[in-house]
Amino acid sequence: MLRSFDIVLIVVMTAAATVTYTIKHRAENKLEDVRKLDAEIRLEEDTIDLLRADWALLTQPNRLERLVEAYDKDLQLVPTLSTQLAQPEELPMLKADVPVPEEVAGADKKKKTAPATDDMATGSVAR
Repeated sequence: MLRSFDIVLIVVMTAAATVTYTIKHRAENKLEDVRKLDAEIRLEEDTIDLLRADWALLTQPNRLERLVEAYDKDLQLVPTLSTQLAQPEELPMLKADVPVPEEVAGADKKKKTAPATDDMATGSVAR
């Protein structure tokens, strides 16, 4: 005959085994996710390396010179003059940096600060 203490220990042991299995299963799922992410990272790194190699091949001076010679008559390319290059201070101001004219700014402030009065008797708002 089993004592009640033995039954409690069996229930506790079963619960501990269930919790242990659940934790193990979650850890295995997370490890699988990590492996998938590692594979994706490796694929992206390989793609980046391939694109860099492709870019190095496409921008070789000898290749570009041959292309310029081949399409010279069609494109009519000429060297860039030093006077055609703009310095940062020569560029126009950004729209966000343009100051707001005072008459427009004053009208906006008046609209924002005009209080609305409530007429309690009629329930209407005067504006």
